[in-house]
Amino acid sequence: MGQIIRADKIPAAIIGLGRIASLLEEDTRREKPCTHAGAISVNPGCELVAGCDIDEERRTLFRERWDVPVYANAAEMIRTHKPQILAIATHPDSHYHYCRLAADLGAAVIICEKPLADTLSAARKIAALNKQGKPVILTNHERRYSMDYIKAKEILAGGKLGEILSVRAVLFMGKDKRLLDVLWHDGTHLADALMFLTGKPLKHCKRFGAKLTASSGTSWLEGSLGHIPVIFEVGAGRDYLVFEMEFSCTQGRLRIGNGVFEVWESDESPYAEKFRSLKQLTCTFDGPTGYFANMIADAVSCAQKPGQKPVSSAEDGLMVIEYLHSIKAWR
Repeated sequence: MGQIIRADKIPAAIIGLGRIASLLEEDTRREKPCTHAGAISVNPGCELVAGCDIDEERRTLFRERWDVPVYANAAEMIRTHKPQILAIATHPDSHYHYCRLAADLGAAVIICEKPLADTLSAARKIAALNKQGKPVILTNHERRYSMDYIKAKEILAGGKLGEILSVRAVLFMGKDKRLLDVLWHDGTHLADALMFLTGKPLKHCKRFGAKLTASSGTSWLEGSLGHIPVIFEVGAGRDYLVFEMEFSCTQGRLRIGNGVFEVWESDESPYAEKFRSLKQLTCTFDGPTGYFANMIADAVSCAQKPGQKPVSSAEDGLMVIEYLHSIKAWR
């Protein structure tokens, strides 16, 4: 193909050339970049050098879109181009295989799509790889890199709303998807965001409502973030998507999610004497979140600075799998 790689840029490659790797970049309504290839292409510190997928059509689309060589064999691609940043965007059941391969072939930074793995055992093996020091493994829990969530974390930690007393999380992601599948696909992001925003591990206690193996109804998962009680609502049957969290605090409330950023503060009630009500503040979030661009920037920084821990680590990814696994045991 005659591609010329600049010596001052870190070579990056991708295994798995589907939606999150490249195809979502064609979605006109999404903030850009919104894929691994898109984010790599706009980062001044790295350069996309190749892609790999077992599907011929996806290889063709990727080559035409990004003008880089494509491969059906991951080992061949890695040995040929020696990427120092390698994004793994395959199905979760193959994540450990490709993480192990990338580690053996010398990748400095691995970006692993969520969930970190399909089983607790595989997730622990990936986290163990990371503990060896090289490669650095970054889990793509994108809300840790999103500026609206970073702002929300600062508000909650700043004390303006007081102490967090309870949390409610809601996830509706399809009319007839199995609730357990929704949890493992999109609940990973929600669970990780709860831990990121509070700095506390998420623990499961019990479930009530619909069974997680059902494709209809609503299931409520009772749990905790440290001493903070949590209700996690997962439902089907809706023709709309909801991904949001509400933090009820001693002096206010914060609500954040897809298309949502609200901060409410306790104030003298305009409706009754000697009472206080919640008043919505004007501090909303405007502008791009930078969620994918910031993630790739973190990967580049880790490649440039050996020993640096990523914002979203393999250990963070493992904590989500541990939470999901504990729910599975109670289902």
